[in-house]
Amino acid sequence: MANHKSSLKRIRSNAAKRLRNRYQAKTTRNAIKKLRGTTTKADATPLLSKVISMLDRLAKKNVIHKNKASNNKSKLTKFVNGLS
Repeated sequence: MANHKSSLKRIRSNAAKRLRNRYQAKTTRNAIKKLRGTTTKADATPLLSKVISMLDRLAKKNVIHKNKASNNKSKLTKFVNGLS
């Protein structure tokens, strides 16, 4: 167990940040699954912009790596462009 006041605070703040990061990452993964489940381009286009925004936010906060975000955005854009 930590002895310093600042160490205790760091433990508390890390736990809060971990929960927030897990929530945002899980929400993004669910949005990606929902996007992959769409069958028409009209339904997928507005979802794509929201998912790209979520991925950019996660990459900016270092929850996911920037290259992973870029790969996901590329693959999802290709998927949406392939829909009719």
